[in-house]
Amino acid sequence: MLGLPDRIRACLFDMDGVLTRTATVHMAAWKRTFDEYLRSTDPRAVEFTQLDYNRYVDGKPRADGVRDFLASRGITLPEGTPEDPPDAATVHGIGSRKNELLLAELAENGVEVYPASMTYLRAVKEAGLATAVVTASANGEQVIAAGGFADLIDARVDGVVTAVQGLRGKPAPDTFLAGARALGVEPGEAAVFEDALAGVAAGRAGDFGLVVGVDRVGQADALRENGADVVVTDLDQLLGGEAR
Repeated sequence: MLGLPDRIRACLFDMDGVLTRTATVHMAAWKRTFDEYLRSTDPRAVEFTQLDYNRYVDGKPRADGVRDFLASRGITLPEGTPEDPPDAATVHGIGSRKNELLLAELAENGVEVYPASMTYLRAVKEAGLATAVVTASANGEQVIAAGGFADLIDARVDGVVTAVQGLRGKPAPDTFLAGARALGVEPGEAAVFEDALAGVAAGRAGDFGLVVGVDRVGQADALRENGADVVVTDLDQLLGGEAR
């Protein structure tokens, strides 16, 4: 009924772009942040694009996204510290600016969920499977609460947990492995649901029982190339047998 192998006992969901519609908000905040920085160093600099977001930022811890995108432009900045202000020319300063813009947007417009993903999440819980959100966002708890689905989630591994436990971010499998441990299952007994290339790569690297790619931006082939076993455009397709 869930489109999962019989051995699956738990589902590990990325949040942004899988359960919530905040991926576009993240993209907008990153674009404004990077474009402001790039223009400050070179008025002729090429703007940050959706492709840049998909390749270098999506699904990764904030500092990793800053570092990887800037490296793609041949730019290296001091690391700084997480306490750096949003106007600091450091990796953490740029990350702080992005988070400032994101939180302002969420405060003004709230959190929108994908209805089909909520339908699937409820079906998973009704079937007796354990659930976890595994996200690079440091605002995981707040977004889950604002989205109104905290009662459907058994465990959360977010940016706060990642920092406390010293976990590597996606595409390393550490956060998904932590999610499986929190639910008391082996990786082979858990399915990973991801829209980010780094996320499906993490699912594949962790040898999970199934990696489901959720294609929100027309990158089905890239999701498969990075490790997705099946690709859907929304999770309720798994209920109807339309996964491809």
